[in-house]
Amino acid sequence: MKAKITIFAVTLILLFTVTALADKKEELERAQKASQAFKEIMDAPDQAIPNELLDRAYCVAVFPSVKKGGFVVGGQFGRGLISCRKTAGWSAPAYFTIGGGSFGLQIGAQAVDLVLLIMNEDGVNGLLKSKFEIGAGAAATAGPVGRNVSASTDATLNAQVLSYSRSKGVFAGLELKGSVIKEDEDANKDVYGRAVSARELLDTGNIKPASGVRIFSATLTKFSPRRVTSKKATVKKKK
Repeated sequence: MKAKITIFAVTLILLFTVTALADKKEELERAQKASQAFKEIMDAPDQAIPNELLDRAYCVAVFPSVKKGGFVVGGQFGRGLISCRKTAGWSAPAYFTIGGGSFGLQIGAQAVDLVLLIMNEDGVNGLLKSKFEIGAGAAATAGPVGRNVSASTDATLNAQVLSYSRSKGVFAGLELKGSVIKEDEDANKDVYGRAVSARELLDTGNIKPASGVRIFSATLTKFSPRRVTSKKATVKKKK
């Protein structure tokens, strides 16, 4: 009887280990896809996020291969990574999910890459809450496209979030309303090997990027190496 229990226990351990490794592999692949999508967008000759805006962003979120069908099946549109600018450079990436709301007419059955720029401290604090709904208390607008586009318009100055999408090679600003961004606790645990919150990763800047997801921070650094030098960029703690 004891032998059967032992075999069963070992089988369960092996099953959990294999599942955990498979989940981690999937999340590492997601980091690769997010990095590649952002790189391709920024490498486009005329259609890219203005450098002036990117350099002003507190955080950057990339959700690769978002599909509308995901909402029907699992209640979530997609999953991606977010990194925030700190004094030592871009923070270790945190995994998030995005779902609900409306992505406009671009989304059908095809996959869409989403890029969000979090433009101020209020936006960062909203992001670190349990649920961050774009358009509900968070001023969001479609971001302008083009390297030489002026970033001094009222819309970009007042927006907490600038949103973009790329579908079938076409990159443009996106009206994103009612979408909910939530921390993906399971993915963060799979990648970092322990329960680690998005606040630990994005706010303190004390955690180093896990092996395999450094590519995301490195890609952001390539296109926007500026570091935070002002104490004003520190995220407020929740009371």
